[in-house]
Amino acid sequence: MRKKLILMSFSKNKSLDQPTSSSNNIAKKNLKKIAILSTFGGLLFGIDTGVINGALTFMASPQELNLTSTDEGLVTSGITLGAAVGALTAGKLSDRYGRRKVMLFLSIIFLVFTAACSLAPNALTMIIFRFCLGLAVGGASVIVPTFLSELSTPSIRGKLVTQNELMITGGQLLAFSVNALLGILFNEQSNIWRWMIAFGMIPSICLFVGMMIIPESPRWMVMKGKVAEAEKTLVSIRSTKDEAAKEIMQIQHALKQEEETKQAKLKDLTIPWVRRLILIGVGIGIMQQIIGINIMMYYGTTILMKSGFGHQSALVANIFNGLVSAVATYVGMHLMNKVNRRKMLLTGITGTGISLMAIALISTFLTNSALLPYFVILTTMIFLGFFQGCISPTTWLLMSEIFPQNLRGLGMGISTFFLWLSNFLVGFVFPILLANIGLSATFIVFVGCNLLSFWFAWKFAPETRGKSLEQIQLEFQYGQKTGIGPEQH
Repeated sequence: MRKKLILMSFSKNKSLDQPTSSSNNIAKKNLKKIAILSTFGGLLFGIDTGVINGALTFMASPQELNLTSTDEGLVTSGITLGAAVGALTAGKLSDRYGRRKVMLFLSIIFLVFTAACSLAPNALTMIIFRFCLGLAVGGASVIVPTFLSELSTPSIRGKLVTQNELMITGGQLLAFSVNALLGILFNEQSNIWRWMIAFGMIPSICLFVGMMIIPESPRWMVMKGKVAEAEKTLVSIRSTKDEAAKEIMQIQHALKQEEETKQAKLKDLTIPWVRRLILIGVGIGIMQQIIGINIMMYYGTTILMKSGFGHQSALVANIFNGLVSAVATYVGMHLMNKVNRRKMLLTGITGTGISLMAIALISTFLTNSALLPYFVILTTMIFLGFFQGCISPTTWLLMSEIFPQNLRGLGMGISTFFLWLSNFLVGFVFPILLANIGLSATFIVFVGCNLLSFWFAWKFAPETRGKSLEQIQLEFQYGQKTGIGPEQH
């Protein structure tokens, strides 16, 4: 009887440390709410970059802003140049003031300059306002995935961080759909582009409200010595108090190991392993953009019209591009914890390169064929499927994973700065190339960029699946094997 009582007592005490079904559900619900509210930044990212796709043709007309091909490039890519600056500064600001406070400020920038863009009287002011709007887009592109990675555990980090990518593609799909609806219903009104842009004010308000509700990143709070507040937040999103306490200890241990790069300044680039991390992050960001995704997302309607679709048909057909992007991103989210990061990247680049080559060949040999626009929309959809399902979510996830805590804001900022700078160059150069060398030759240029990206991913992309953020840091810092080849799990 005594032995039975001891066993019962042990079982009872043990159960106190075990997560119950109820505590698991509450933690998951809290984490899901925080993730949804924070990823409104990603939704705005998608809307503000995607809206130009359908609005540009109306905007460029003589009775509106009367844009030249160079103007079109600057209006389209001005937002990405601003995003490069925003990405570079937001990381450091979020390290100093916190992820939540900076996102709250960015939501105000989103709201103010979305309204300003919708009222722009000429090309110059539109370019300036789009640049200012880009500051918020770039800031969100850095802070949201960083915030999500700091809230998650290794087992769900891939799915949670790539949820932001789903919101980005969902925002682009929403922008394409609103553009098509307004463009068809009000086709005779050349100023309808102003309403297309103004639509982005609605999610801007949602982001502002969301940032008033969600808590600060627990990892950032530990870094600032607010351990009790960090533990309180972790308790609400973890199954047990013991799990939260253990994570606090892991974060504190990682911070202790990072003392040599405590200030995370540019002078830290003199440290070899830090420099290597930054260069890999920069390379991943550039690689993602020169593959050519934004020639589809910014100029999809233009490409389809060049292929033979009418304006309204191109607006509708472009919705399918957005739909494929959103579905592929959703699929990619679920593959993230089942397939190695490197394999995802290499498979995706192979698919996008072949798709671009197919577009170049089709537009060369079917120039006068009625089938040309249908083959072009099919190949662009295949391109987007590979990119959004394999490359894009993996890129953002890798950049959020490889930097240690005190270097994460600066590292993500620098890497995303080059990502957006590359985005700007692609967006600016594409209409100029299209006007001077034609559709086929322009796509051949981007096939070459895909080959270069494949080489970089094969040579330098690390494998991070299934590893904690602290483990990834130690592997880079002390020269242990980082999984340069595909790892077995």
